Amino acid sequence: MKKSLLQIYREEIRPELGKKLGLKNVNAVPQIKAVIINVGIGSMVAAGKDPEEVVKNVTLISGQKPYVTRSKKAISNFKLKINMQTGVVVTLRGKRMYDFVNKLVNVVFPRIRDFRGISNKSFDGRGNYSLGFSEQTVFPEIQNDDVNKTHGLQIIIQTDAKDDKKGFELLKAFGFPFKK
Repeated sequence: MKKSLLQIYREEIRPELGKKLGLKNVNAVPQIKAVIINVGIGSMVAAGKDPEEVVKNVTLISGQKPYVTRSKKAISNFKLKINMQTGVVVTLRGKRMYDFVNKLVNVVFPRIRDFRGISNKSFDGRGNYSLGFSEQTVFPEIQNDDVNKTHGLQIIIQTDAKDDKKGFELLKAFGFPFKK
């Protein structure tokens, strides 16, 4: 039987990472807490289009139904009204999160044309990593024939690492292909 990524983390990655970072307590080893997938839909809504296709795409990609965020203030420079739909967000935790990370590393990154690795400069100072895709079609669940309009999406990988070095080592241990 094939091991899940969570089992691999607990049995293989966590002990090795603890030794590499010089941590004596196994609970001090950093881990991934959540994966947040975000798509901005403000321009679609301003053009009078229904964001239902974006919601459907994010549901297919994540395996979980996202919620639509709404604006709290009106900003005239951005043609933004109060309570206008601005984004689609889903937060993954637990098994779905590990399944998504596994799919991201082993399926999505290899599907990107002319892929040379991801930047190691996208950490936020507290070990969290952010990356973006310009098209949703790199995910295997999205069929190119069914796409009316392409949209980008942002993925934030939240860790409990205290700094970028530990967050980098954690993601590298999970197999994230960083540039040299």
